[in-house]
Amino acid sequence: MTNKIKIHVLHTGLVKVDKALPLHEDYRNPLAYTGLFRSQKNQILLPVSSYLIEHPKGLILVDTGWNELVRKSQWAELGLQVQINKAYLPAGWSVREQLERLGFQDTDIKYLLLSHLHSDHASGLPLVKNAQNILVSEEEWQAAQRDKLRYIAKMWRGVDVQTFKFSDTQLGPAHKSFDLFGDGSVQMILTPGHSRGLSATLVTGSDGRSVLLASDTGYAQKSIRQRMTPGIAVDRKWASMSVSWVNQMSHRQDVIETIVNHDPDMAPKVIELPYE
Repeated sequence: MTNKIKIHVLHTGLVKVDKALPLHEDYRNPLAYTGLFRSQKNQILLPVSSYLIEHPKGLILVDTGWNELVRKSQWAELGLQVQINKAYLPAGWSVREQLERLGFQDTDIKYLLLSHLHSDHASGLPLVKNAQNILVSEEEWQAAQRDKLRYIAKMWRGVDVQTFKFSDTQLGPAHKSFDLFGDGSVQMILTPGHSRGLSATLVTGSDGRSVLLASDTGYAQKSIRQRMTPGIAVDRKWASMSVSWVNQMSHRQDVIETIVNHDPDMAPKVIELPYE
């Protein structure tokens, strides 16, 4: 490790969805995002992103993308969810393959942080199950135990998932965050709406500049600019407040990049921040 924080933006799969899912407010039909009874011409292909953070205090992975099993059978991995989102994982794209390409194994990961437990973020968990600490918010874990429609529990079966507690702070729309190292360099911020315990990740260098990994608060830069909530939301009011907060953050001078998980215009790259 060096005296820098290196954020690797990785594409760990692709997902095909109805175009109403990322751009919900563009459609009057409230169920358009499901793609049911809509033509294939409305389907679009979006990246599924994960983030590998080389931090002086330990290697961090945020989200896992698709399991390699989707290459054999989407139905076996996703069940009925294939009606809404279809998974694709090109050769070399899995989180395991990308870690190996960068010279790492899952045992090197000190913290695996899950923004939430929807399938495109948690499907790859078995590929990195030997990470030293696998963390998700208490709110998200509890929601996943109750909701069998939006979550697929077998994705974390046999994986030692632990929960973290948010503290009351001034960060985020709900004023709740979790400081991973206690130094402000990596903070998980509660941004509910798309899911109960959705977390954005704020990575901050010693010079005060930050990168906001906004997960699924929005699906593209258009979502952030126009405060458009995603099609899937358990609470539309909170989803609106969360994307509005991300919009505000994106206008701050100290936030040098705001990245959402499924942005079709975001190419894999590396962002560096100083750490002293």
